[in-house]
Amino acid sequence: MAGLFCISRWALLILTTSIFVHQAVALHIAPSGNVNRRQFARTSSDAAASAAAILAGATSVPSAGAEVSSTSAIADRFDSDILTSPPITAGTRYTGHENLYFPSWMEGEWDATQTLVSTKTPLGLKFVGGPQGSLEVAQKTMNEQTKRLNESVSLKLRFVRTPFGVVEDRAYNLRSRLDSFAGKNVVASVSYADVRESNRASVLAAGGSESDPLTTTLVYFKGPAAQKTFVISHGQDPLDSEEWSGYELDRSIFALTNQSTAPPVTTDTEAIYSFKRVGSDEVKGRLRLAGYLNPQGDQLYFDAKNRAVSLNDYKLSLKRSRNEN
Repeated sequence: MAGLFCISRWALLILTTSIFVHQAVALHIAPSGNVNRRQFARTSSDAAASAAAILAGATSVPSAGAEVSSTSAIADRFDSDILTSPPITAGTRYTGHENLYFPSWMEGEWDATQTLVSTKTPLGLKFVGGPQGSLEVAQKTMNEQTKRLNESVSLKLRFVRTPFGVVEDRAYNLRSRLDSFAGKNVVASVSYADVRESNRASVLAAGGSESDPLTTTLVYFKGPAAQKTFVISHGQDPLDSEEWSGYELDRSIFALTNQSTAPPVTTDTEAIYSFKRVGSDEVKGRLRLAGYLNPQGDQLYFDAKNRAVSLNDYKLSLKRSRNEN
């Protein structure tokens, strides 16, 4: 992701199979040919942010929205289980410094806690069963995902001020999320990549700096895999309020970096955020991760009709880091 708390379900292939991957690297061999990469993706933990929720109905604990309320159109997307993917805006904005901008009170470093409180498959179990709609794969995903309910993960997050507004430090946050959810260091490197909507030359030309975050990230894992994530749509509420909502639609491309001939896999995930400032040093929020099928690899793509096939809801708590300068 590029998104704030969102990590592609494919990225967390590395997390849920980290021991296997590290062993493979140590032995200088590729993962076994009978390993289904999309199956691994479907069984990834909630750290994947778009990891498939797999109950035909829903599994939940008390609502994540109890601490945060909002009446914006974006926030309303928390209230419906039938969501349609936002229209793609990439390619329509050419400022060269496009980004999702957060309220000024989000600037700084934060100690964050993210807790999964609900997981749903609004179109049915088979839609999260991998490219062939396998119920066996979906059931395995369910078993993994339900273990994560009400489990809190602590992580560090950073938001920085640019000449264009406050944005998340994507490189820093992405590494923090992946390592925190894995419980170990699984990221080898994170860097930014230039695209038309967000590139270094345009940022510098508009008065920005070399350190200003871009929207496209490239992650290399310590195992034989890499992931590139693009923001293909985003929107936000006005920034002058104590409550704020925004969204990003991210497209992630996951590929093995060894001798495997398996083709890259593409996934689309929408991250919907709602934040409320409850003090100068504290923010409460909620996050909904909506997973959508992709025409490049999902047999049921046309049956889904551009609707979300998985919904994962989280509650968020952010407290300003004490060591912040």
